[in-house]
Amino acid sequence: MTRMLPPLRLVGATVLRDGEMQERSVVIEDGCISKGPRPAVDLSGYYILPGIIDLHGDAFERHIAPRPSALFPIATGLRNTDRDAAANGITTAWLAQSWSWEGGMRSPEFAETFLDALSAYRPFALTDLRAQIRYETHMIDTETRLLDAIRKHGIDYVVFNNHLVKTVEMSDEALTGYAARFGMTGAHLRDIAKQALARTREVPRHLCRLAEAFDGLGVTYGSHDDHDAEGREHYAMIGARVCEFPTCRPPAAAAAAMGDPVLMGAPNVVRGGSQSGGVPAVQMIRDRLVTALVSDYFYPSLARAAFHLVESNLLSLPRAWALISTNPAHILRLHDRGVIDYGKRADLVVINKATQAVEATIANGCLSHLSGEAARRFMQQDQPMQMAAE
Repeated sequence: MTRMLPPLRLVGATVLRDGEMQERSVVIEDGCISKGPRPAVDLSGYYILPGIIDLHGDAFERHIAPRPSALFPIATGLRNTDRDAAANGITTAWLAQSWSWEGGMRSPEFAETFLDALSAYRPFALTDLRAQIRYETHMIDTETRLLDAIRKHGIDYVVFNNHLVKTVEMSDEALTGYAARFGMTGAHLRDIAKQALARTREVPRHLCRLAEAFDGLGVTYGSHDDHDAEGREHYAMIGARVCEFPTCRPPAAAAAAMGDPVLMGAPNVVRGGSQSGGVPAVQMIRDRLVTALVSDYFYPSLARAAFHLVESNLLSLPRAWALISTNPAHILRLHDRGVIDYGKRADLVVINKATQAVEATIANGCLSHLSGEAARRFMQQDQPMQMAAE
């Protein structure tokens, strides 16, 4: 189990509070933001920012399978994912697990095993780890199975994918390489995709049934990789309001016009473009079409993207940081986090101003990461610090 920090006052830092950078202290007590005189830790030369909330990340896949044919125990992968997230300032993270006809680590069988492992690990986690299901729309025969898994594990976030046409249209060479990740031949994977595609007429009613069930279960849902405005409008009509990774401007503009959140990858911002050829996220941010940034496949990209936007004079630090803290909290209705305020969870990131390195992460009042000069500052405090421990 994790151990909370003793009551502390963090002083000397520049704090993001009430939407502004302020020179003031932050008090932590019983896992929450509090007030009053407490033993102090001097954090001069640092920023204190709200903990990062990551709505979509699949970096956990590489911790479970560092190579496609080298699968490690899921519990080991989750432990390392947890520490990877904490070291990059993340205090709440949704792990994007596929539920797909592709097989392997994206199959329903693996998803169920993964969800069981995550549920078992969560009581010991440093980070608030949750699961997002990336559901391929043509998995019609698994409808009941999916809903059973959602109920069993309290899944609160699902996005709809449809990668069938893209798979069927791949060249033989590209498909062979892709299929090898799932332990099958390209021809076999193409046949599976074609069989699923043949059931397209059944999909609309299937998704409507799922949407109705999600509404009853309080699940937030959306779509992934939207490639046109018409598709985005269709998903919005059935209640799938989150627009995740639109591949071009029209679906993002349609979502924004309807008041729906648009999520883009932070690696896209840091690298200056999409690794898959999609629209540059910076362009979408400049057009005010992006509500939140997510880690996608690389946890360090979140904090780095926020500072990149500041250095590019696109956004102030409060507005850039809101893309990875306040806004994600609003999207998933997490009213206890995403800002530094009295009574909220003590989810904080301590960042060295000179290096922009995350040197401390506090999740629910527990130290989940501590390094560098910040470690020396914390350890000099009169009361002994206790790291979050299993």
